[in-house]
Amino acid sequence: MATDTPHTARGGARRARLREQLMQDSRDAAREIIAAGGLGGLTVKAVAGRVGVTPAALYRYFDGKHGLVRALYGDITAELISTVQTAVEHQDADDLSAKLHAATHAVLAWSVAHPGEFSLLMGGGFPEATESGDEIPQTISRELGGLFARLFVELVRRELIDSEVDQDMSEALRRQLVVYQQVVSPRLPLGAISAMIYCWRQIYGLICMAVNHHLAFAFGGDYEALFEEMMADLLPRLGVLPSPKRRYLKVGPEGQILVQTPRGEMVLRNHY
Repeated sequence: MATDTPHTARGGARRARLREQLMQDSRDAAREIIAAGGLGGLTVKAVAGRVGVTPAALYRYFDGKHGLVRALYGDITAELISTVQTAVEHQDADDLSAKLHAATHAVLAWSVAHPGEFSLLMGGGFPEATESGDEIPQTISRELGGLFARLFVELVRRELIDSEVDQDMSEALRRQLVVYQQVVSPRLPLGAISAMIYCWRQIYGLICMAVNHHLAFAFGGDYEALFEEMMADLLPRLGVLPSPKRRYLKVGPEGQILVQTPRGEMVLRNHY
């Protein structure tokens, strides 16, 4: 029986590395296109041109534009979740208010810094993105909602929010919340799910305003004061007060994590 020679094995490993590099380069190129102009400019031909191969070569690794979108959606979602989780981990372990506050700010800051990617995940490009795979419609809710759900579990454990929904809630809304609950956190009580949705509908509105420069004539590009006003309203509804110790994260030019205190001080903490 024939066996692979060391030369054959090395050749196979090299081809695998080249294949992985081409796939990564293609994903990077696709993201650059989306960041610059949204999904409208994303085509296999455009990506192939950027990485220096023929479109036919990319079709061997991606199922056309839909395949590229699926890959990107997963990559970008993972980046956002990592950013928010890092913000949570840089708070004091027992400071639940600071974790909620900083995590929410991380979503806002990341979205403003990546408007094209935000559009893909949960903005104007989302409807087109959902055509690329059955898993996409629930991905961001499951991942981002699931991250916040873990914080809401602690709110429930400390009995800071109600576990049950208001008795006056319509049956139609209750059914919709149950569907959301099954995707995001099946064990989280429906009352906590309702509180999450209450908060998100305000947070999402502010994020969209900031990303799309709505009311820029009044706010310019600075929505920080409006954000803090919103959090000062939302946090007490969750049974906590704004923490004087919350820290916001900013990433330096070399990947350093800079921690901003409420007084505006910037402190170098570590690297990703």
